[in-house]
Amino acid sequence: MACGFRRCIARQLSKLLDLPPENLIKSISAVPISRKEEVADFQLSVDSLLGNNNDHSRPDVQVQATRLAEKLKCDTVVSEISTGQGTVNFKINRELLTKTVLQQVTKDGSKYGLNSELFSGLPQKKIVVEFSSPNVAKKFHVGHLRSTIIGNFIANLKEALGHQVTRINYLGDWGMQFGLLGTGFQLFGYEEKLQSNPLQHLFEVYVQVNKEAADNKNVAKSAHEFFQRLELGDMQALELWQKFRDLSIEEYVRIYKRLGVHFDEYSGESFYREKSREVLKLLDSKGLLQKTIKGTAIVDLSGNGDPSSICTVMRSDGTSLYATRDLAAAIDRMDKYNFDTMIYVIKGKKSIFSKCSKCCRSWDMTGQKGASTCPLEWCRE
Repeated sequence: MACGFRRCIARQLSKLLDLPPENLIKSISAVPISRKEEVADFQLSVDSLLGNNNDHSRPDVQVQATRLAEKLKCDTVVSEISTGQGTVNFKINRELLTKTVLQQVTKDGSKYGLNSELFSGLPQKKIVVEFSSPNVAKKFHVGHLRSTIIGNFIANLKEALGHQVTRINYLGDWGMQFGLLGTGFQLFGYEEKLQSNPLQHLFEVYVQVNKEAADNKNVAKSAHEFFQRLELGDMQALELWQKFRDLSIEEYVRIYKRLGVHFDEYSGESFYREKSREVLKLLDSKGLLQKTIKGTAIVDLSGNGDPSSICTVMRSDGTSLYATRDLAAAIDRMDKYNFDTMIYVIKGKKSIFSKCSKCCRSWDMTGQKGASTCPLEWCRE
């Protein structure tokens, strides 16, 4: 539809400029809608016609734009012609615009806007979109909703444009927090409550064990040992973790169904706990892995020792971190899907949160100054 209006403008311009309409269409662009002021619908960049270097302040460009606008006339399609900085602006007849849009929407339905000739030469690509990605054993909240809606929109848009889209839900289902949750459930959990309202009960357990770990070093130590057991493949620890994961996904699927959202793949950090070791070997083979005095493994992203560009990829006890597993996931997806583009839709927050790379505990840093340190005494030691 927009291309039809462009073509009408281009035909009138071609008579004055003695150029084929096809050569002019690409120089006529749609103007974004503004809430603050009423703007034109389309504009012609005089600069692109003259071959200048986008210097809209040049007198000759402004003069050319004014002269061209004076020669152009309004018709049944164009109701108003004006000039801007190096541009000639066109406003479309509102009655015609409204009628044309409604007729096209009725005709095309859900395909409205996709038949534009602007998309005809668009190369089809393989695109991976990772979105939503809630943390297992935690309630689905508004932060996840933002990522879910935006991610689903991006995936729908790319799919509508003819791209091959893979939708991935990368669950937060691994990490030190499951050491805390496993220990917490052993101390404060009830099977009946877990079955009746899993996410609520697991949330209550997690809050309680966090408080205990802050005051009791033995609880904190037990949580650390539980996660080590998970990483080493202890069957009893893995069985409890799997139960938390399965119950969480059941709840999430119900929510996604109500939202009209679907995924091609439910993945998670746990899928890459083994492959993260391969990532460490790869980094080491490329000479990128460095060991610290404390025994952690890091990668210097700056190449010159800038502390703000250090990424920790292994704890001192040999267990992996989120960054390690995320690298493994990216490599695995490239091998599996051979994508052209991968889009991460993350959960945005207005508050400033910090996350400990050792124990994975998060805390609010909003309004605080200086370097952030983990609030758990046992973790800082």
